[in-house]
Amino acid sequence: MADVNQGSVLPRETSPPALDGLNATDSNGTDAVNATVAKFVATPEGTALAYGSLVFMALLPIFFGALRSVSCGKSKNSSDMPETITGRDAARFPIIASCTLFGLYLFFKIFSQEYINLLLSMYFFVLGILALSHTMSPFMNRIFPANIPIKQYQLLFTQGSGEAKEEMVNYEFDTKDMICLVISTVVGVWYILKKHWIANNLFGLAFALNGVELLHLNNISTGCILLGGLFVYDVFWVFGTNVMVTVAKSFEAPIKLVFPQDLLEKGLGASQFAMLGLGDIVIPGIFIALLLRFDVSLKKNTRTYFHTSFLAYIFGLGLTIWVMHTFKHAQPALLYLVPACIGFPLVVALLKGELTEMFRYEEVSAEDVAAKEGTTQVEKKDK
Repeated sequence: MADVNQGSVLPRETSPPALDGLNATDSNGTDAVNATVAKFVATPEGTALAYGSLVFMALLPIFFGALRSVSCGKSKNSSDMPETITGRDAARFPIIASCTLFGLYLFFKIFSQEYINLLLSMYFFVLGILALSHTMSPFMNRIFPANIPIKQYQLLFTQGSGEAKEEMVNYEFDTKDMICLVISTVVGVWYILKKHWIANNLFGLAFALNGVELLHLNNISTGCILLGGLFVYDVFWVFGTNVMVTVAKSFEAPIKLVFPQDLLEKGLGASQFAMLGLGDIVIPGIFIALLLRFDVSLKKNTRTYFHTSFLAYIFGLGLTIWVMHTFKHAQPALLYLVPACIGFPLVVALLKGELTEMFRYEEVSAEDVAAKEGTTQVEKKDK
């Protein structure tokens, strides 16, 4: 889940295949580090369209991912089961993310960038197809013609034999899932061959939605630890060193959403992009999804904390873009998103007298549920 471009919202001026970012910008919104390239000055309309589109695209996976996170734990497919993040995981995550980021930095310094990006492209090609297929599945269920027969399939991998046999993978799918897989593969081939910004965004949105849906924080305290740790991580690696700049400039993968600032002039062939790292979507998104599940647990038929945190995210992201555009410098978005997404809901809980109840809310992991069900069945047999 570590995202080398977690802390950036910025304009950029290179071609789509490079997908580089986190570059310092001069007063005209162009790369100060690339003096040999003719300066590009975005029109106010193009800038507004690019930033507005990035905000809109960022909200989509958070909104739909949060809604899907409420029911994803009921799925029978092991691949659809949520991964629960505990307090220990949250405390270690900024350290793991930092090690991963610095490791990539060393790799790009030592080895050929071309071969590393070839491996990364193939890796994200496979992951992107699976993520996009999973994202499309609910929509395919609604539009699939009722008169077409649906066949069921099951992919089962086990380890051992007899009573010691364990299920490693148990994935159930049908004809609709196969169609989603074919469509996703077409998008994947398009991305590999052209590195087009639309294909990049389709994969990026799928990654973000799956992250928000399938990564669950077990309680509010864990969410505060995770967001607080990544707040420090983001600020340090963006403002303190050039590591994130170097990695993001070299990294060719759909780990960011991009939108052209010259779309009005050049159409789909535009090449001057503003961008937003997926980490700036997924990290706040899983906290917002947790608050939605907390709303559901209250059984009051309201979504107060979800709506509050969702609006707080819009405010934080808008503030990030305003600061970046005003000072013409890449910004660690979590610097603004974390205080907004944590602070606003806590203030609302304090005013409603539900602060204690909020911090007492606890989610049980899928493994614990399975273990508890297994224990119950054993007890019934013993009786």
